[in-house]
Amino acid sequence: MLEELKQKVYEANMELPKRNLVTYTWGNVSGIDREKGLFVIKPSGVEYDELKPEDLIVMDLKGNKVEGELNPSSDTETHLVLYNAFPEIGGIVHTHSPFAVSWAQAKRDIPCYGTTHSDYFYGDIPCARNLTAQEIEEAYEKNTGNVIVETFKNRGINPKYIPAVICANHGPFTWGKDASQAVYHSVVLEEVAKMAMYTEQNDIRVMRADQCIQDKHFMRKHGPNAYYGQSKK
Repeated sequence: MLEELKQKVYEANMELPKRNLVTYTWGNVSGIDREKGLFVIKPSGVEYDELKPEDLIVMDLKGNKVEGELNPSSDTETHLVLYNAFPEIGGIVHTHSPFAVSWAQAKRDIPCYGTTHSDYFYGDIPCARNLTAQEIEEAYEKNTGNVIVETFKNRGINPKYIPAVICANHGPFTWGKDASQAVYHSVVLEEVAKMAMYTEQNDIRVMRADQCIQDKHFMRKHGPNAYYGQSKK
């Protein structure tokens, strides 16, 4: 079932250690088939050098395991909430990459200080609030997804324009049109988190990039009149 999607999600998962985004098993990637209403996700706690495409788990959008012998990722409920809340996304990544995690542990948004950031994220990358003790106890992974959705809704953020979030005291989630793009955004997130940290070390009074330059760099890649790259014939 979903063998082509499994292969793509497997390859996306294998990018995480290659890109130095995970240590041991600290991460997962999923991808969804919207027509079938099913998504594929990495099994829980399986080492990357042991992972095979056939090990991946197929889930439905109600949280039922449809196929697979292993337990799905412990973060499956978070992925489930995001797929249901953000119907335009096709893949999700969670890592504990150190620079993004450092901002999450500081409970700070990642500020947009320059054009590298604004090429991919249209504004600060939000830090979702802490879960309450009750939210942690009753349904930790599901409520992690819920606070991400809450953050985007309350701040009026378009998840297509900022395909990333960091969760307080936890770490980053990214997404994209498919699993591969979600990994790409995870790589970029880690780089801009690093750049932002180094920028503040150079000048603690640094100001965010002017909105006009943020607009220019994001829209030339992602806006209605985007012109970056080669036209598709």
